[in-house]
Formats: sequence, structure tokens, C-alpha cells
Amino acid sequence: MFDWVQNNKRVIQVILALIFLPFAFFGIDSYFRGGELGAEVARVGDSRISQQEYQQALRERQDAMRRMLNNAPIDQSVLESPEMRFAALEQLVRERLLLSQALRNGIAVTDEQLRDVIMSQEAFRQDGKFSPELYETFLRSQNMNQLTFEAKLKRDLLQQPLMDAFGQSAFVSNAVVERIMRLSEQTREVSLATVPAVSFVAQVSVDDAAVKAYFDSHAREFEVPEQVRLEYVVLSLDNLAAHVEIPATEVRQAYEQNAARFTAPEERDASHILIQVSADATAEAKAAARAKTEALLGEIRAKPESFADVARSHSQDPGSAKEGGALGFLVRGSTRKAFDDALFGMKAGEIIGPVQTEFGYHIIRLNAIRGGGTKPFDEVRGAIEAELKRARAQKRYAELAEQLNNIAYEQSDSLQPAAEALKVPVQQSPWITRSPVPGSPLGNERLLKAAFADDVLKNKRNSEVVEVAPGTLIAARLLEHKPAASRPFEEVRDDIRKRLVHEETRKRAVAEGRAKLEKLRKGEEVGVAWGKPLSVSRGETHGLAEPVVREIFRAEADKLPAYAGAEDPKLGFQLIRVSRIAEPTELSAEARKATAEQLKRMIAQEQLTDYVSAMKRRVEVKVKPDLIEKK
Repeated sequence: MFDWVQNNKRVIQVILALIFLPFAFFGIDSYFRGGELGAEVARVGDSRISQQEYQQALRERQDAMRRMLNNAPIDQSVLESPEMRFAALEQLVRERLLLSQALRNGIAVTDEQLRDVIMSQEAFRQDGKFSPELYETFLRSQNMNQLTFEAKLKRDLLQQPLMDAFGQSAFVSNAVVERIMRLSEQTREVSLATVPAVSFVAQVSVDDAAVKAYFDSHAREFEVPEQVRLEYVVLSLDNLAAHVEIPATEVRQAYEQNAARFTAPEERDASHILIQVSADATAEAKAAARAKTEALLGEIRAKPESFADVARSHSQDPGSAKEGGALGFLVRGSTRKAFDDALFGMKAGEIIGPVQTEFGYHIIRLNAIRGGGTKPFDEVRGAIEAELKRARAQKRYAELAEQLNNIAYEQSDSLQPAAEALKVPVQQSPWITRSPVPGSPLGNERLLKAAFADDVLKNKRNSEVVEVAPGTLIAARLLEHKPAASRPFEEVRDDIRKRLVHEETRKRAVAEGRAKLEKLRKGEEVGVAWGKPLSVSRGETHGLAEPVVREIFRAEADKLPAYAGAEDPKLGFQLIRVSRIAEPTELSAEARKATAEQLKRMIAQEQLTDYVSAMKRRVEVKVKPDLIEKK
């Protein structure tokens, strides 16, 4: 599309994903300049960062890491590390600095623009229209209300022009692009010879004193984390809805009373050609643009099949010109009013123009029309019935939720009364730790915090009722508790011995490997068996260890064969012989463009980092460290 929303799609996609990568981790010490902050976590000039804002930023960063690891289990100490916590702070400080600069520069985002951005997102659209239900579901999943999310989105959009300015000013020469591409696509023919660590096993002996000393000095490595086993009750809206009966007549009545909901919106497949002219242009400029549009319209009407070619050659809408002017299927209200009115007044195959909007003059072709019909009852009966069941269950769920809260609190020495009131079983969990497990109700971070609270562990009371997912509440009670404890020495002694033997044999293999490497570089024979030659590139490494691949491409190529070596964590030491180097003979235009864009982004990010750093030196930043550091 050709309007402001489409030009800023990338911004909202990043925001909705809520993955905010740090630009830099400037010195933490520079923050601690003293001063009274009250209940705030930090202050950037006159702007205050509340503890609630900081905790939200930290949760977002932790969730982002879980997503990057595909929700694989991750050590809680990593998520709560000082680096993670201060990176969340750094993000907030950077946002405050960029926001203040944007406001000083007179950048503004209107409520209409904000609304257009939100309503244009596919994540919030259903059947081609904005869905308030999907929007509400998203807000609940992020633990945000509408005002909080839209205020945050508006702040991020205000910063975007500053960030874009660095992206647009970054420059990379063609020579640099070509050199980097040739290096990245270079292949090297290599042979490997291993100095295996296992060959030194017979020479290594580790006594019991060394094993015990390692155990004593690395106690945390052998610590079993604190664990609990719980009994719990679940109140589920889905489970309640599944037991609701809806008469067939009521389902039919809901269909007939809400027929408009089951009518597919009419969609029109449009193409256009845009000749740009601003709304405040001179009369002469507007007349010239209109005349050009009319001339192109005459050419197209004489030869309608040329529309796509004319669009590619003359349209000034960068988003659609390269596609022959194609805009795809549009619903009413998705474009500017003048364009919308013209498009929905046309017949399939018709070409009209000029149509004036604030962007300029358009020639519009209507390619096809679809939709506008009502879905048959049998097609939507299941969805209507499920919706009615859930609506009926919602009231009961609210009543039972209040009842569960009251009973779990007032009769805190047992979950049985709550289970009887809800008519659900008391379930039992396996052993669980404090580490959250995404996707698991019992691994919910808030539930774990409640389950490990002192009132549950020490006073043997029911936990607070926790919403582990929309429409799902859990109350838990302690069955068994295991404090964190070290595994007995006898249990881990053999594992430690193997570890120490491996470490010593690896050191000996590395020492011998480096000695052989020095001889090879002097032209001496070392009596090793070289493996079959491999053609290695940065994209095809044949499963070689990362340190080995790195040394392959670090090897000096002035004189071949060239020799290098690298420690292999599993095998010992790898000797490397580079016998041939080949660079790509042809570099495609598409690859050149992609590489140039990637380099520009890297340069822009570095420049933005420097810019933020300079602002930090001019603005006083104060932090209350006891609110940042994990207790």
C-alpha cells in the first residue's frame, strides 16, 4: 500500500513481537551517581522509570530469550543474571533518551495514525477485518491493558524516525560489499589430522585427593535445586464450557439474529498507478501531474493489457510499482476515502482515473470481486455453539473463581473444600523446581512464585489462586519439600574423576598438537595421517567444530599449503592443512543488494549506539541499585 501505515509495518511487527535487542551495554558504574530517587528504579534527566515499568521490561526480555531458544528449558540464574537485569534497564534508558530527543525535534504521532497502525496488523484481523476480540486476547497474553499498550506503542513510533535516519544515512561502498561477499562465499580445500586426547589416557592418573578437592571447590556444580511436590485444583473455563448444553433452536436463533457476522466482506482485487503530487503543491504542479495521469490513462485504454507494464515504468508508488501496480484484495475502508469510494463503485475489469488523494493522482483497475455472501448455517453451527457455550460458562466461571479464592483463603489448611465446591478432583504434581517451564501450567512463573512462598513452605497453607492462562486458575498446596542440597561425594566421585582425566588428556593433546603445528610451519615432517580433503565454506562446515572452522579461515593464504590448528573440545587438537582456496566467479545482483542492506543495518546500529552514548553523557542518569539487583 501507499499510505503511512504500510511504510511503518516493520515497526509494529517488531513491537508486537516484543523482542527488544540491546544496542549496547554501557558501563553500569556510570549510572550510580547518587541522589534520592524515592520509589523509582531510575531517573533519566527529568523522566522517571517506575519499578513496574522495569519489571515489565525485564519480563519481556526474559520471554524473548525463551522464544529464541524455542521454549527449551533454561537455567533461571541466566534469566535473573545481572547482565539480563541491567540490559533491561539499559533498554528503558535508551528509550527515554530517544523519546526526549524525538519530542525536541517536533516528531508527533496522532491518534489516527496510532489507530491505523493497530488496525492494519494481521495479528488483529479476522476475515479481513479488525477483530477487537483478537486485540483483547493479545493484550491479556502480554498482561497489558489497552491504555498501557497503546502508550508504549506510541512511544516506540515516536522514536522510529530517529532510528530510520541512521539507517538511511548509512553508506557502504560497492568495493566493500564485493570484498565481504567474496570472503563469505570463499571455499577452502582442507585436510585434517587429529591429535586425540584419548591417546594420553594411559599417562594420566588422578588421585582421590584431587577428586575431593575439585568437589569441595565446585560445590555448586553438584547442587540439586530446591524442589516441591504439590497437590492442586484447577478451575478451567474451557472445561466448564464443555459441559454446557445449548439447544439446537438457540444456535439457529443466534445465527439468524447475527447474520451480518457470518457474511463474508466484499473484497476487491485492485491495481493502480500513482503519479505523486503533494496536497500543498502549486496549481501548476498539480495540473502537470494530472495531465501525466490522463496521458497514461489514454495509453492504457488504447491497450488495456499494458497496464502492468505501464505501472512498472511510471507508477510512483514504490510498494506496488514493481508488482505491476497490484494491491491485492482490499475490503471497504482499508484505503483513503476517495480511492475507496472509486474502487467500490467500479465493475470488474473497469479502469478509471484520475482519482485524487493526498498522495497524488491514481489510475485504478478493478481485477475481480469476491465475497459478500452469507455463510450457510451448517458451516458455522459449530463455532456458534462453542461461542454460546463459552458465554454461558463465563458467568459460572466468574462465580466459581470468587468462590475458589474465598475457600482457598478461609480454609487454608486443605484444598478438599475447594475441590468439592468446584466439583473437580485434587490433582498431584511431580517434583518441580523454581525454574519456569513455558507452556506448562505447573511451570507458570507466577504459580511457582506462589508455591515457593513462605506461607506455603513453612506455614503449610494453601497458595494464592493464580491465573496460569486466560480462563485457567490454579490453587496449590505443599505435599513434600526438598531443600537445595549437594549430591553426596560418593555419588559423583567417578564422574569427577572422568572429568579431570579428560581435562588433563585434552591439555596434553593440545600441547603436542601445537608443537607439531610449529614443525609443520617450518616445513618439517611430523608423521601424522591426513584425512580426505574437504571443501569447506562458511555455509558448509561438514559438522566441524566451530573453533576448527574459525582457524581454517584465519590461516594465511599467501603460500599453500598453509597450516593451522585448533582445540577440539571433544577430540583433542586438530591440525589443519589448507591446500586450495577458491572464490566465487559470479556474484548475483540480488545477493549484492542483500549484503549491502545487511551491512547498512549494522553500521546504522553502531551509529545509533554512539548517538545514544553521547546523549547519556549529556543527561544525568541515576539508578537505585537495590531495586535492580536480584535479592
